[in-house]
Amino acid sequence: MDATACLPSVRGKLTPNAPLAPLVWFKAGGRAQWLFEPKDLDDLQDFLRNLDPSVPVMALGLGSNLIVRDGGVPGVVVRLGKAFAKVQSRDAVTLDCGGGASGILVSSTARDSGVAGLEFLRSIPGTVGGFVRMNGGAYGREVKDVLIDCDVVLRSGEHVTLGNAALGYTYRHSALPEGAVVVAARFKGQPGDPAAIQAEMDRISAAREASQPLRSKTGGSTFKNPEGHKAWQLVDAAGCRGLTRGAAQVSEKHTNFLLNTGTASSSDIEDLGDDVRRRVKDHSGVDLEWEIQRVGLRP
Repeated sequence: MDATACLPSVRGKLTPNAPLAPLVWFKAGGRAQWLFEPKDLDDLQDFLRNLDPSVPVMALGLGSNLIVRDGGVPGVVVRLGKAFAKVQSRDAVTLDCGGGASGILVSSTARDSGVAGLEFLRSIPGTVGGFVRMNGGAYGREVKDVLIDCDVVLRSGEHVTLGNAALGYTYRHSALPEGAVVVAARFKGQPGDPAAIQAEMDRISAAREASQPLRSKTGGSTFKNPEGHKAWQLVDAAGCRGLTRGAAQVSEKHTNFLLNTGTASSSDIEDLGDDVRRRVKDHSGVDLEWEIQRVGLRP
């Protein structure tokens, strides 16, 4: 698909050759061939239904656990806006959450509604759609522990509801179909005291602040924890703390975080990650798997 290809008409915003670096935490990477910000659910469905089936589609949330390669992303990147960012109480223990809602909004709404068990979402820098796709987790809990079901617009434009079991959850992975966009989800907790919920959120926030480089340009947790190991300990033991490639660096504060210290390219960041993986393999014999999603083309 070239930039002059005929795309379906939209009521939202459709931008050709759109820079993605400002939209991701690393502040690096190329452009989207097209960036689509739908006005509402019908707009998203109509667009996908009428889009050439050969055109790839990728959903983008807050861009926290993502490397956008420097060659950019072919096809259409879908970014959900305010119309998809609402969170409201369904009953005493269940929240209805839009796919574009942040973890902070979900956990805060849960607190205000007296719903405990969703505090961990406060610590994940992403949106509901990303949580559902990646089985996001922290501090001993994962999305699979709280998700009832989710509403998804398939690449065909069809709107379906998928239950927890249908998503085939494993560690930081789901069986969500390629090109699907999560537009809503239902999360279930248990009755709780708002003050106690806030105290737990404060505890989680303080623990993150103390251990992670939150004020840096980073992608969050870089590698999955292998069975029986912690990724950061393997990286540290292999001598990678502070390791650099160009302006990319392994964090000194938390060695499972990569940083863009200034003007790193996405290639610098990804190559540094592969350097770390090789060193860990040589040192401990363990194969580290990427947790950060890497999308797009090498230049």
